[in-house]
Amino acid sequence: MYFYRIFPVLIPIVFLLASCGQVERPEQLKIKVIETSDVHGAIFPYDFVEGKPLNHSMAHVLSYVKQERANTGQVVILVDNGDILQGDPAVYYYNFIEPAREHLVSGVMNYMQYDVATIGNHDVETGHPVYDKIRGEFDFPWLAANAKATETNKPYFKPYTILERNGVKIAVLGLLTPAIPQWLPEQIWEGMAFEDMVESAKYWVEEIRHKEKPDVMIGLFHAGYDFTYNNQAAETYKNENASKLVAEQVPGFDLVLVGHDHHGWNEKITNWAGNEVLVMGPTSKARDIAVAEINLTLSKTTNHYKKDVSGKIVKMEDFEPDNGFMEKFGPQMEAVKKYVSEPLGNMGKAISTTDAFFGDAAFTDMIHRAQMDLTGAEISFTAPLSFNNTVPEGPLYVGDLFKIYRFENFMYTMKLGGQEVKDFLEYSYGVWFSRMDKASDYMLNYKLDENGKPVENNGKLRLQNAYYNFDNAEGINYTVDLRKPPGERVTIISMADGEPFDLNKTYSVAINSYRGNGGGGHLIAGSMIRQELLADRIIASTDKDFRFYLMDWIREKETITPSVNNNWKLLPEQWVTESTRRERAMLFGK
Repeated sequence: MYFYRIFPVLIPIVFLLASCGQVERPEQLKIKVIETSDVHGAIFPYDFVEGKPLNHSMAHVLSYVKQERANTGQVVILVDNGDILQGDPAVYYYNFIEPAREHLVSGVMNYMQYDVATIGNHDVETGHPVYDKIRGEFDFPWLAANAKATETNKPYFKPYTILERNGVKIAVLGLLTPAIPQWLPEQIWEGMAFEDMVESAKYWVEEIRHKEKPDVMIGLFHAGYDFTYNNQAAETYKNENASKLVAEQVPGFDLVLVGHDHHGWNEKITNWAGNEVLVMGPTSKARDIAVAEINLTLSKTTNHYKKDVSGKIVKMEDFEPDNGFMEKFGPQMEAVKKYVSEPLGNMGKAISTTDAFFGDAAFTDMIHRAQMDLTGAEISFTAPLSFNNTVPEGPLYVGDLFKIYRFENFMYTMKLGGQEVKDFLEYSYGVWFSRMDKASDYMLNYKLDENGKPVENNGKLRLQNAYYNFDNAEGINYTVDLRKPPGERVTIISMADGEPFDLNKTYSVAINSYRGNGGGGHLIAGSMIRQELLADRIIASTDKDFRFYLMDWIREKETITPSVNNNWKLLPEQWVTESTRRERAMLFGK
């Protein structure tokens, strides 16, 4: 009897409490979404390799973010789209030299009060010990819906998050490029499988709509905009750069933020349902950020928001580094400065990556020497991994190694047949050089416009393919005749010691892990080795990145005097000489 006396009193109290917990949806709301992506370790306004200040960094970004947060007429959401843990001595130091400390990146991003981030392929490249640890240090969710844990078949990272601002629900779905197994050793991503982005997005958008009923849907995708990159197509399963495909084929997104391709996108596309979707992304190294403005107006008839979405790319050179940031993280900056200043040895002669674009060069020959000394392989493959870098004559420091070898690749020793070696090189020189019918023809393979003319950017020509895929070989003597079509250019004369080269013999080959796992297509499309069989070709692998061993190699030799051994030549030599002089100025401005 007592229960029934109090029950009528409890019910109105319960409803009163529930209504007090609800936030009334605003009739209008301005949401500003600020995206960083592909920061690649540009945390500080300082170039640790060149030893000079920079006018772009995460410290600059914070100045802009604080300015926007001070505007009380809008809600600010700060997001990152991956590839922040690789590409600079600052992050390398906390990845591998001082891994037990709180990571610089987690400290910085927590201090900047990021709301959400998506992991990128170069973040995965750091390995489980690094990215598993840093995920636990973040105060915000790290997303990747299409990276599935193989044991559970559930996302290894959080698939999406819901941000509630002033009563408005904002869903953020994270995806990353599924091409990671083509680039990275399995031990780095062990325990994960990567799904096609379009398939994953279709599933999760439906799940989010049904379960969360958000007012705004944002895609945070670490993948590029151009789905035709690397000779792929819209139909290519697990397309590396599927962000635009998702925006077009998966209705529901109001904004898609992209990364990975370092381009700087601000495009509106129409999806299959006939709705406009803004697709945005910055370039790289915190040079700029993508800023989207979403203006919401509540419809009294439907109780849904009408949305006006616009965007702009904001350059960080127009802002100063935040003083509070520099004060808080000053000790970490000094620790990295000390690290890069450690002496390794001496460079007996200056070397430049620009030489390696036009033939055999001292820069790539030095890498070949180190690779062959480390592995004992008969043949070595490498490419210029920096676009326009010079290492001067004189003392060589740890920081210089980030010019010489940019990426944290393992070094593989693989077994390849003679024909596979030749086909590998045919493929490389096919993406590298154009066919020449006369001396005035372009030698390098440039991006062409609709009229067949090379595309220019700020007065310089743009290459059709990524320069880090321009592999040449050491350990063999050969020529490359540019008068011939791709696939018929390479003539291997002999091994380096004069012994005959045998197309039917198996050779040991030094090759970095990106290439050895299929990156660039040289082994898959060139040597015609199936992706799933590449692991069987690996004889040995280093347990640390090649740069680590390159440092030891230099320490041991004390003085390095790079030279060109001219084991390969481009033909016809007179045409090549004339073209090199002309195109060097058009490509590099010198």
